[in-house]
Amino acid sequence: MKIELFDLNAKHHFWKKPDTIPTVKHGGGRIMLWGCFSVAGSGRLVRIKAKMNRAKYREILDENLLQSTQYLRMG
Repeated sequence: MKIELFDLNAKHHFWKKPDTIPTVKHGGGRIMLWGCFSVAGSGRLVRIKAKMNRAKYREILDENLLQSTQYLRMG
């Protein structure tokens, strides 16, 4: 899951008064998360700070998936 505060790649349409000057004080931002869920409930939610690749995804699964299944009493 990727969440962007201000999506710089999309067009947004809105109404504003003609004399309003638009500003963004913090320049936007984004956060990437990994999480899992099942019929038994929600598992861990992990913030991903590094660039995602195959090795990073495997590391996330190794560190979090088993703990989530145990927490949810699935394995």
